[in-house]
Amino acid sequence: MTEIRRDLTPPLTLGKADHAKLYALGEAGLDRNPDLAEILLTELDRAKVVSDAKLPDGVVRMGSRVTYETNSGQEQTVTLVYPADADIEAGRISVMTPIGVALIGLKAGQSITWHDRADKRHKLTVIKVEAPVAA
Repeated sequence: MTEIRRDLTPPLTLGKADHAKLYALGEAGLDRNPDLAEILLTELDRAKVVSDAKLPDGVVRMGSRVTYETNSGQEQTVTLVYPADADIEAGRISVMTPIGVALIGLKAGQSITWHDRADKRHKLTVIKVEAPVAA
């Protein structure tokens, strides 16, 4: 089972719109991917929800472009998207992946550790967060 452990990070803060959409996505995912959906819902339950206008700058939210470093020292830049918009080749990763769930709500300088289905430990550290580009 995928497991996420947030290392000494402050509580999550999410905007109301993202929180509502992600909660619905998590509930819908309980049939298809119950382990990951449960983790997403647990993270959402503990999140501090604020009006979208009061969401602090630099918080990973849907549509954010995030640069992070893996435990092997490799830097990657991705955009966090909903499953329908995911395209690994284009650097758009779904929030319904272990890395996507791990990234939501983090800020630059924060790290997260999780174990994948093979019980392999992974860690990433957020280096930079760019706000979503308006459509």
